[in-house]
Amino acid sequence: MKVDILAFGAHPDDVELGAGGTLAKEIAKGKTVVIVDLTKGELGTRGTEHTRKTEAEDAKNILGVTNRENLGFADGFFINDKQHQLEVIKMIRKYQPEIVLCNAIDDRHIDHGKGSQLVSDACFLSGLIKIETQLDGVSQKQWRPKQVYHYIQWKNIEPDFVVDITGYMDVKMKSVLAYKTQFFDPNSKAPETPISSKNFTDSVKYRAKDLGRLVNVEFAEGFTVERYVTVNSLFDLK
Repeated sequence: MKVDILAFGAHPDDVELGAGGTLAKEIAKGKTVVIVDLTKGELGTRGTEHTRKTEAEDAKNILGVTNRENLGFADGFFINDKQHQLEVIKMIRKYQPEIVLCNAIDDRHIDHGKGSQLVSDACFLSGLIKIETQLDGVSQKQWRPKQVYHYIQWKNIEPDFVVDITGYMDVKMKSVLAYKTQFFDPNSKAPETPISSKNFTDSVKYRAKDLGRLVNVEFAEGFTVERYVTVNSLFDLK
């Protein structure tokens, strides 16, 4: 099954927070998107892996994503080694995306940087014909995405480019808030975390609004690149 965009997140909710508006916009334009979560988020202070699974499915449906998979890596303890790379390669070869989105290259949570490098390395290795993989007993063909982009998460990393998500902010917020156990709830008795505050929930919107302000649109999401982005014409730039 070939898709346009394969979006990876170290934890369920990473993709929604970092690129939910962009994905909603591309899906509305007819692009196909699949999300792959590396872990079940089982070490999260609030909620459980079971509630996260339900929330992730709800968020998937809100965004209109074609499919969502979870590789079941160990939350907090997965590493960037051959075993993990091969599992990611299987997903890349299965979905043959033109574009891969993945975690921020540097962030507060250690899994974000690890996940970022793991997926980036797997994207390169996936294009090597001598690396053999099988999925459901069937040999896979090599595949290398055309682009790998990293969405921005906790840290205010300077983006290399931004996507205008005006008109899709509400869908993004609905997909984020599908994770009811993780974010601000004044009635919750669960322990407080850095992402459970009202300030954090508000920041999702005001960050997008501020990035939008800088490029003269209402809302935007930022991304960093691994290599130069090419345009056909100066007029492609806004």
